[in-house]
Amino acid sequence: MTEHAFEQLVFHFRNGDEWTISHKELADIWISRVTTSYGRINGGKIQEIHPCKSFKVEILPEADHVKSTDINTGSLELGMFGRATKYQDIEKMDLIYDAAANNQIQIYFPFKQKDPSGLDNAYQTSKVSQKDGHLYIVIDETHTVDDDYPQI
Repeated sequence: MTEHAFEQLVFHFRNGDEWTISHKELADIWISRVTTSYGRINGGKIQEIHPCKSFKVEILPEADHVKSTDINTGSLELGMFGRATKYQDIEKMDLIYDAAANNQIQIYFPFKQKDPSGLDNAYQTSKVSQKDGHLYIVIDETHTVDDDYPQI
């Protein structure tokens, strides 16, 4: 049987920023009900997309690194944990299974516009634990980071 562990994930933010996290920088990840759909993204061609029902992740402090090629200079000052807690705009994620072969799947998160600007997601909550410095992110219609991680 073939192992399907991914090597890294890449978060895509609505403003165009990206954040690459290696498998070893994750404490836990859970993606619920990934489906295959077809639709237009931003008026483009009809394409295959993979939305999920719910997402949660626990990220180790080692992942709070910034690659200047991934994000704008304003986010350099915050760090990625600071950026993820200040803005709720993670739109989608690439799960990369083999970086050399570019073997990946792109997953879209549940989204509901929080305000008229349309950038922030009402379904995304994030928090850094004061106990261990881990970042917790939940993107879900009915649960928050406090619901799923009450121990932080």
